[in-house]
Formats: sequence, structure tokens, C-alpha cells
Amino acid sequence: MNISVVIPLLNEEESLNELHDWIARIMQSNHFSYEIIFIDDGSTDNSWNVIAKLSTINTSVKGIRFLRNFGKSQALHAGFEKAEGDVIITMDADLQDSPDEIPELYNMITSEGYDLVSGWKKKRYDAVITKNLPSKLFNWAARKTSGVKLHDFNCGLKSYKKNVVKHIDVNGEMHRYIPVLAKNAGFSNIGEKIVKHQARKYGETKFGIDRFIHGFLDLITIWFLSRFGKRPMHLFGALGVIMFSIGFGFAFYLGIDKLFIHKTGRLITQRPQFFIALVTMIIGTQFFVAGFLGELILRNRTDKKRYLVKSELNF
Repeated sequence: MNISVVIPLLNEEESLNELHDWIARIMQSNHFSYEIIFIDDGSTDNSWNVIAKLSTINTSVKGIRFLRNFGKSQALHAGFEKAEGDVIITMDADLQDSPDEIPELYNMITSEGYDLVSGWKKKRYDAVITKNLPSKLFNWAARKTSGVKLHDFNCGLKSYKKNVVKHIDVNGEMHRYIPVLAKNAGFSNIGEKIVKHQARKYGETKFGIDRFIHGFLDLITIWFLSRFGKRPMHLFGALGVIMFSIGFGFAFYLGIDKLFIHKTGRLITQRPQFFIALVTMIIGTQFFVAGFLGELILRNRTDKKRYLVKSELNF
């Protein structure tokens, strides 16, 4: 199979028929063998019924329905697990991503040898204050922190080699950072393509300004995991050594001063340096404990399913 199109969605019943027809037309005109995997992330509208109807009309349409809303990352993870195409294309279901981009995204993977190609919505039709400016700031921070030189990390339109999506773990809200996850997994040939962005045709956006706050917090998480995820003791142990050394230094100074320099001076417990020494040594010990606990958790963790599927179609 040439292409798997993975589409996570939440309450997008109005756009699904049009999106399906558009994708099918592109696939047929380019003679691609394909599958379209819709992941219904707990929709409360008629989205699942629309997907079910499409699956009876077109056997290339497949569906996964979650019991409730588990989030876009979990939806993508479920779709990646089921995808069988040599190239996996992801896009949003709101018609803001154009299926006309699929052939070139496919060729960039198969002919130009990219592991992953991310779309760049250079010209956007979103609100400037609530979306465009925060998005630019977010992408700048992501580039500086991760070292992946992309202009639009959060663009839903991306293409992947099959082995990329089978070897990365998309969890939490890490769908924004799939290129970073791919790079950390060893897939460093990451490209970018300017793609057409279209104004939303139906409904309203499901994301508010809080997604950028969550995005920056996730960025800190992925920075930590990429550097210390397999060796937490390296970070917490180093901090522990620094803090404990500061505390021990103050305690040593107080001891020498009381024993040999100011023998009749104030009691050690009446001096502020004593409390600095005490607090910093306690903090240093706590950092050590945090590092040990991190190592123990890392070595004993077991993978747990992060979503529950209610039903599937055509798998």
C-alpha cells in the first residue's frame, strides 16, 4: 500500500464527506493505493455515523472510535499503530489542510529520501492576536530548544516513512513535537514544505489560547526527556552535588571558625550561615533521592494503554 492518511477528529461531521471525496479524488488521479483512517476522539455529534457510512461506500475508509476524548496525541498513536502504508500522511479534519499537497509530500518521502516532512503554513487565515503571534513565539522557542529547524511545528499536515511512526511514542500532548521525537529516535532527515492553509469552512476551532501554555510546558518536558529521560540521575545527581557541596562548605567554615578562630563567639546555631548550610544540604539530599527514584521508575516501568477503543471499522 502506498499511503495511509491518518485523520484525528473531534465533532467534525460537517466536513467529513467533503474531505473524504477530496482525498479519494487525489488518490485515484495519482493511482495511489491507499487507506483513510479516521480516529474519532470522543465526538458527541454525528461524526462516527458519517465515518461508518463512508466505510460502506469506500472500503479504503477505516475508523477507530474512542470511548471518550483522550486527546490528539492518543488519536495519532492509535492511527499510527494501524497504518499499513509505506508513507503515512497526517492531516486535520477541518478542511484547513489541503489534500492537494499529498502527492508532493509522498514524493518527498519516496524520491527525496526524507524521513519526515512537516508542512509550513506560511500564509495563515487565523486570528493574528490569539493564534498567529503566539504561534510564531512558540515555534521560535521550539526551534531554539530542540535544534530542529522548522517554521511550523504544530502544522497537522505531515508525511512520514512507515518505520518512523512505528518507532516513536506519541503520548500526552506531544503531537506538537513529533519532529523532535523523531529526531531523538534517530530519524534526522527532516524536511519542510510550504503548504496551503485554508480558512475554516465549518464549525469552530477546538483549541483555545491555553494550548500555547500547554505547548510551552510540553516543550520543557521534551527538552528534559531528550537529554535526561534515560539518565535522570545525571541531572538530579549533579544538582545534588552542587547543593550539598555549598552546604558542606558553610558547615566546614563554621566548624573551623568556632574551634580555632572565634572560640568564644556566638553559638553556631545563632549564625545565619548555619541555616544556609542546613537547608542546602537537605536540598542536595532531596535531589539525590529524586534522581534515585527516577532511575528506579525508569527501570521498572511497564507500558500502559493510554486510550480505550469503543469500536473499529474495516480492520
